[in-house]
Amino acid sequence: MQNTAHFVFGIFGNISALFLFLAPMITFWRIIKSKSTEQFSGIPYAMTLLNCLLSAWYGLPFVSKNNLLVSTINGTGAGIEVIYVLIFIVYAPKKEKTKILGLFAFVLTFFAAVALISLLALHGNTRKLFCGFATAVFSIIMYGSPLSIMRTVIRTKSVEFMPFFLSLFCFLCGTSFFLFGLLGNDPFVYVNNGFGSFLGVLQLILYFIYRKNKGKDKDKNENKNKNTAIVSMELGLPDEPNKDKELSNTNGTQDGHV
Repeated sequence: MQNTAHFVFGIFGNISALFLFLAPMITFWRIIKSKSTEQFSGIPYAMTLLNCLLSAWYGLPFVSKNNLLVSTINGTGAGIEVIYVLIFIVYAPKKEKTKILGLFAFVLTFFAAVALISLLALHGNTRKLFCGFATAVFSIIMYGSPLSIMRTVIRTKSVEFMPFFLSLFCFLCGTSFFLFGLLGNDPFVYVNNGFGSFLGVLQLILYFIYRKNKGKDKDKNENKNKNTAIVSMELGLPDEPNKDKELSNTNGTQDGHV
């Protein structure tokens, strides 16, 4: 029974995580159509790629047992994020292109170092601990990215910059893998995802408290540059929207996907 539940929550976690990984598709379709990255940031995609690579590596049988479903979704996510990063590099201006290429190289180098060290120098439980700590740290950083947005929601009493479906699928993904890790008795899976589930609950509570508030124009003008950069951790929204129309388009994109 426990093994069945473990498998079911793993599958559900895979499905909800896939929605999160596919969330920026409309954003990148916009980039391809305009042949420009406009004011979008490429950093979130490179960092998400690192998180996916580390998590996929950790889930492999020779690193940790009974975590293959962690590898399947994060391996898929890594492939998706590579495509996002490459598209961004193709259409980014020269300065931004250089920055993202450097970050992309760092991500691959860091992952390669972790993989090689764990494969060649470490064995058994030591390998699991090394890879688990690396994975948990970056996973918590990713889950913690909405904290600033939550603070802004409380200050402005508006959910303008916190899309409902992003919050919902963060909660579903975190909860599914929290239970998956709990049933598999793996703290490197349930601790960080438990943290993500808790933050997801807080986001949903804030959303339902302030869902009727659209925010004042003054608040939008003061906070949009700062806030959209934070939301971009998963959605890659513009760092500095230049026009009200552009902000409107961005919000429409948020409502259209996770």
